[in-house]
Amino acid sequence: MGGSFDPVHLGHLRAAENAREALELDEVLFVPAAEPPHKPASSLSPARDRLAMVTLAVAGNPAFVVSDLELRRSGPSYTVDTLSHLARERAGDKLFLIVGSDTLGEMSSWREPERIFGLSTIAVADRPGADAPPAPSPAARVVRVGGPGLFVSASEVRRRVREGRSIRYLLPDTVAAYISTHGLYA
Repeated sequence: MGGSFDPVHLGHLRAAENAREALELDEVLFVPAAEPPHKPASSLSPARDRLAMVTLAVAGNPAFVVSDLELRRSGPSYTVDTLSHLARERAGDKLFLIVGSDTLGEMSSWREPERIFGLSTIAVADRPGADAPPAPSPAARVVRVGGPGLFVSASEVRRRVREGRSIRYLLPDTVAAYISTHGLYA
C-alpha cells in the first residue's frame, strides 16, 4: 500500500485491514512515497515526517510493516519501480497493490500501467463516497475488497489542523501527537 500518507489516517488503516482480512494476506507493506510524481514536492510534508507518522500508525499490528524503499531511491516514486523491486526481492510471493476505489480510474495515467497490472493484483478497497470504475483493461487483475470503510481524507485532516479544529478520531492518537509536536500543517 503506497501513497504520500500526508498524514496517514484511519481510512488508510481500515482499508489495509480490510484487504489483509479479505485476501488473507500475511502482511501489508506500507510504502510512503518520497516524491509522488502527481504532487508537487513543495506541497508535501518532509518524507521523514510522513515515514515517522506511518511507523507510529501501524505500531501494534504485527501484520502491518513499514518500508522506506521509496525514500532510499532518488527521483520520483513510481509504483512500477517499487513493484519491480519487490518482485525481485520477494520472488515467489504474490503481490497485491492496495488502492482506494477513487484511485483505480487514475491508474491508466501512471507510468507503465500495464506492467503494474502484470506485476501485481490490484486490490481495490471501497472508499465511502467514491464509485469504483471498471478495470482499466481486460487483462488487468483486479479484486474488490469489501468491509467497513471510513470517510476520512488527508486533505481534510490538514485543513482541520490549519483551522485549529480537532483531528481526534480521524487518525491514531500517536499520529495526532506527532503532528502537534512537529508543528505540521499549522
